[in-house]
Amino acid sequence: MAILKVIEVLANSDKSWEDATKKAVAQASKSVKNIRSVYVQDQSASVKDGEISDFRVNVKITFEVK
Repeated sequence: MAILKVIEVLANSDKSWEDATKKAVAQASKSVKNIRSVYVQDQSASVKDGEISDFRVNVKITFEVK
């Protein structure tokens, strides 16, 4: 039986929600090992001068505790 833990991470990108998600996982993997999955809970964006200027995600990252 594996023991799993979930952390919540906020990230942003000027490219896309997908890029923001990749950044969240990359940053979390610097201090958390054995990441199993990522769940995108919320997506939002900032608008400046009628265009999206920043993509934001709130993700839940699941990892195994050994």
